[in-house]
Amino acid sequence: MSPNLESGPLDELSVTKPVSVGIIGGGQLGKMIALDAKRMALKICILDPCSCCPASSVSDELIVADFTDEQAIRKLATKSDVITYEIELANSKALIDLASKNHNLVNPSPETLHIIQDKYKQKSFLKKNKLKVPSFEIVNSEEELFDLCEDFGFPVMLKARENSYDGRGNYLIRSKREISKVFSRFAGGGRGGEKEEERQLMVEKFVNFRQEISIMVARNRSGQITSFPVAENIHEDHILKLTIVPARVSERVAKDARKMAEKALSALKGAGIFGIEMFVTHDDKVMINEIAPRPHNSGHYSIEACSVSQFEQHIRAILDLPLSEPRLLCPAVAMINILGPRNYVGPYIISGVTKLLSLPELTLHIYGKKISEPKRKLGHLTLLGKSMHETLSRVDTANKIIKVRPLRENKGDLN
Repeated sequence: MSPNLESGPLDELSVTKPVSVGIIGGGQLGKMIALDAKRMALKICILDPCSCCPASSVSDELIVADFTDEQAIRKLATKSDVITYEIELANSKALIDLASKNHNLVNPSPETLHIIQDKYKQKSFLKKNKLKVPSFEIVNSEEELFDLCEDFGFPVMLKARENSYDGRGNYLIRSKREISKVFSRFAGGGRGGEKEEERQLMVEKFVNFRQEISIMVARNRSGQITSFPVAENIHEDHILKLTIVPARVSERVAKDARKMAEKALSALKGAGIFGIEMFVTHDDKVMINEIAPRPHNSGHYSIEACSVSQFEQHIRAILDLPLSEPRLLCPAVAMINILGPRNYVGPYIISGVTKLLSLPELTLHIYGKKISEPKRKLGHLTLLGKSMHETLSRVDTANKIIKVRPLRENKGDLN
């Protein structure tokens, strides 16, 4: 390991004794962080429960263990000059203990991770710092949920406070007759007679938003902050399907969103990149939905469409290197998630590749996950255009071409 991160900003990179970056999580985000890190000749050590995780193909070393395994995290620390994470399931208590001994070791701050892991703590923190969020309350019983639904009015959003991301653990309750069914699902009545682990719950007042937007904001350890363009996000079943940049909002909304995102980052500790998800209401007010202390799905477009990607910016931030001011390199860009189809679990192929790659200014990313599951993120497409109309036209064409299908012994399936 290199000792030069302990004394101040990084000023030298050694090929023979490279800076070592430990990443908790080896999914697509870990893979894309690693790809940019390898371009700078950094050493990568991944901790992930799956030996064939996407990042395993680009890492120097892989520790196969659960994200919460304290001994495995300590082992990762012995191999790393800096530790970061690509998933909120990391053991924040173990990371807080490690950071107390070396404050430069873990970024973003594990104290920030601890706040964000619990959606109720996250919303309370934002509210305390005078950042606009939807109304919310803790729910301890079905009776309390009935009362809060009456207070907030239908529909309301019921959320698991912890271990929920990518829309998991979010349930929209539209009427009184749905309350018991939804609450019992959390309390133990799972699908197919299976029991789900009982989890702490919160309820949020539903925001009748016009648009969902997000901004990637980065800060290095020296305190420099930079923001990416405002992105517009379109979800299906709580999973991001399409990101459009620049967001189709007014200049005032974009300015308010950027100001709010940077204020949120200023309130949180630690270096790195953060995804700030927001709602835009019908009267052009902006409020924060959730924060991710890591690279974010809605920032993938930056790989091809910006002067610096969210992944390089994250590496710069955690190593305390100067941050590049992100610039959009084209008039309009869109990112399409490639998701696992409904009602299928198993090996898969992505078909339509020949026609897809014949489209101009399209880039295909396949993450390397071995198994498809419903709504699982298997890859994404980035499409650039000379205008928003041209970009969205290419989105429509790409959506008609690309398909995720069960694997069959048929050589023609790739075309």
